[in-house]
Amino acid sequence: MNKKQELIILKRRDVQVNLRLELFVESIEKSVGFYRDILEFNAPKEIIHTYVPVKKGSVTLGLGEMKNLPESHPLKVSNSSQQTGLGVEIVLEVEDINDIYNKVVEKGYSIQTKLTKRSWGLEDFRLIDPDGYYIRITSMATIES
Repeated sequence: MNKKQELIILKRRDVQVNLRLELFVESIEKSVGFYRDILEFNAPKEIIHTYVPVKKGSVTLGLGEMKNLPESHPLKVSNSSQQTGLGVEIVLEVEDINDIYNKVVEKGYSIQTKLTKRSWGLEDFRLIDPDGYYIRITSMATIES
């Protein structure tokens, strides 16, 4: 491999990639309220009933109403026996886990798993959003030299 090929490979590794998750919800207003008021995401002032992006740091969650999905969509929940968000854990890494935890508790939102130090060295707590999406809020791993 020559120097030019090595440079091209290095440039490819440095390409920025962002993640946006799209969550299909029962009520846009209720979901925006949760992410804005409980987890302190930024949300637009005007709520459109088809799609609303909420952001915090580099995380974007696109909220869309389940009822707007076509019946043939693979994520469409069509009856009450199906669970929304099954098989997905949304993990949010935060700088000050204690501050976030205390704010959620003060707001009275139900905590699924209290703040706990894990065997892998991080602290986290878990909750479920109004539509059943499982969220783990965790401390950030520190990189030791």
